[in-house]
Amino acid sequence: MTALVVAIDGPSGTGKSTISRRIAAEFGLAYLDTGAMYRAAAWWCVREGIDLADTAAVAAQVRELPLQIGTDPREPSFAVGGEDVSIVIRSTEISTMVSAVATNLDVRAQLQDRQRAAIAAEQRPDGFSGGRGIVAEGRDITTVVAPDAQVRILLLADEAARLARRAKELHGTTDSAALEATRDQVVRRDADDSTVSNFTTAADGVLTVDTSTMTLEESVDTVRGIVTRALATIEEEAR
Repeated sequence: MTALVVAIDGPSGTGKSTISRRIAAEFGLAYLDTGAMYRAAAWWCVREGIDLADTAAVAAQVRELPLQIGTDPREPSFAVGGEDVSIVIRSTEISTMVSAVATNLDVRAQLQDRQRAAIAAEQRPDGFSGGRGIVAEGRDITTVVAPDAQVRILLLADEAARLARRAKELHGTTDSAALEATRDQVVRRDADDSTVSNFTTAADGVLTVDTSTMTLEESVDTVRGIVTRALATIEEEAR
């Protein structure tokens, strides 16, 4: 059996995480949220009293990050030194500071190596997926971390759609106050992260899916179709 690697990139609010988890669960694959790795690294540095502006100190601290990742798409988890941080790393506090870690090039190189290792682990029988493969999502999975993935997708959506989705998720409403409160986590973060990663233009061989006017189910169905066709090709080539 050939393990399937699905790489999905895109800015905040495109439906990336939800779609990736749904697809992973449906196809019996593992799931890796690489953005959460940067969040966990930021949380770890803050807890250890590291100044996030000190790039060398941050990189040194992240090098020792005792991160454990659970890749079950139905219950993805992150722990640091045995402490479950799956919820705390989603806090507004971490959201406002994670870009300081995610734009640290040394940190990116370190975590990209860990991401490659996690992807490789799911291509072996002893991985969560039993060797079936993994869906990995983030900013540079299709281009830097897993450029040889059988499926590479860039999810996009216009700014209004992305803001509305994230505001609904975080605040339960899309009124003007909620949209403004969400803007920093969507627009500013994407602008910061775009200085070290291109996740708005598809590289050669990467399929673009614009979810701006799609419902979640339509988005999932579109990605499902892409993965299904890729699996059919893999099976045909294996014959």
